Formats: sequence, structure tokens, C-alpha cells
Amino acid sequence: MRFSKKNFLLGAALLFLGTALGFGLGNFFGAAPLIGCRENDLTPVPDTEFLTPAPSSVPAVSQPPAPPEKWVCLTFDDGPSKNTRPILEILDKEQVPATFFVCAQDANEKYLPLVADIAAAGHQIALHSATHQYSKIYASTDAFWQDIRTLRQALEPYVDVAAIDWLRFPGGSTNTVSHRYGGNGIMKTLKAQAEDKGYHWIDWNVCAEDATASHPDAAQILRNIRRDADGQDTCVVLLHDTKATGQTVKALPDMIAYFREQGYNFCTVAQMDALQCETK
Repeated sequence: MRFSKKNFLLGAALLFLGTALGFGLGNFFGAAPLIGCRENDLTPVPDTEFLTPAPSSVPAVSQPPAPPEKWVCLTFDDGPSKNTRPILEILDKEQVPATFFVCAQDANEKYLPLVADIAAAGHQIALHSATHQYSKIYASTDAFWQDIRTLRQALEPYVDVAAIDWLRFPGGSTNTVSHRYGGNGIMKTLKAQAEDKGYHWIDWNVCAEDATASHPDAAQILRNIRRDADGQDTCVVLLHDTKATGQTVKALPDMIAYFREQGYNFCTVAQMDALQCETK
């Protein structure tokens, strides 16, 4: 299964002929989530510029407005893990692309070769953290970027690291736990530095809560997602790929079915961003 940017954009262009996207993605590419997996208060604004007056020689026909397009990015943090392959099998069966924000912790070491499989299947590889230990990575801005360098080095045998320019800050871009170690301004500084270094970063606006202490089952994970996605035309879903998130694997087929029933199109984070740029 491969999801090329060229084919994705061509298909999307045909799909949108005569309609407008109106993502409003600038609201959360580089936007701040409410930490704790609460809703991100994103409100995409439909683009109605295509609604031009009918020519005077042709009678105007009253038609209902076209519904806005709906897009969803499934994103998996903290992998790869023993659950990566089952996740890939489901995504392959359903022909759904996803984005994996990967780590290189001790728990990941024996699973790192799976990064090559993720990339080979056409999914997006993005950066998360090498250690994911807040006290270390947020001790200073230098400590954070050293962590990213360590992660990139760990990924080099398996993927083209030079092509990876997306990241997700552990805890999100407005986490406050980092203040304990690097001061109140560390996240603001890191976001500016990330952009200066050529990185794109993204948070989420839908959370499965699959890595919380409550250890939700598959049914509860699906309810969490449905709750957060309700009323949103563009969803970035926070999921986790760890040894403890087997229930996420169980929920994934129903999750995909739900978004399809609601009229969503699936894409990676990079594909969504590229599509937005193409339509500007």
C-alpha cells in the first residue's frame, strides 16, 4: 500500500472540482492544544468565494450548498512497538494512510526496524522524542534538540531521515509540565526554534485517551473519539502505538468505519498540509 503525494493531490483536485475546501488548517498547524486531550477549539471557516452570481442569460437555480469536505489524520505517538504490525495490517486492509510520531526509547529498540515497514507502506514518519523523559528533554532548549538529534541518528538505518521535517512535542506545544524543568518560556522558544530549523509541528484536536491511567477499552476509545470529532470538519486524532495500547488496535477498524460513515477522507499530516498549500 502506497500513498504518493502526487496521486493524492490529483485525486483530491478532481474531488474538489466546483467546491471549496475551507479547511482553516492554519488554525492548528502550529496551534496549541488544550493539554489533557481536551478539544482544541478549532473552527474551520468554509470558503464561499466560489459562489458567484449566475449569468444573466441563465435562470438562477436554487440548489442546496455543497457540504464542506471533511478530513481526518490518524496519528500514532510513541511507537514503534509490538502493536505496530497489527496497526499496519489494519491500515493496509482499509487502505488508510496514517502518520507515526516515533520514538527511540529503550522500549522501542528492538522494534525500530519496523520504521522501515511503516515508510514502505506509504505512511508518514515524523519525530516525537528519543527518550520521552520530560525532565531530560525539557531541561533546556539545547537538551530538547540533542534529544531530536539522538532520535534522528537512531532512525538513520531504517528511513531517509533527511526527508523528515515534521515533529510533535511530547505533551503538546502548550504543555506546562516542561515549565518545571526549563522555565515558563521554554515551549514558546522551542516552537520558534523549530520553525527556524525548518520543522513543521502539529498537535491534535481529537484524543482517544488511550494512554491515560484509566486504560480505556476499545468501546470507550471509540466513544472518546466520537465525542471530540463531533462537529469538526478537520480532525487530527491522537492515538498511541505502545505495548500497552492493544485496545487501540481493537478499536481501529470501528474508528475507521466511523469516520467513513461521517464522510471523512483520510490523509497524512503532510498530505493535508500540501493540499492546503495547493489550494491557496
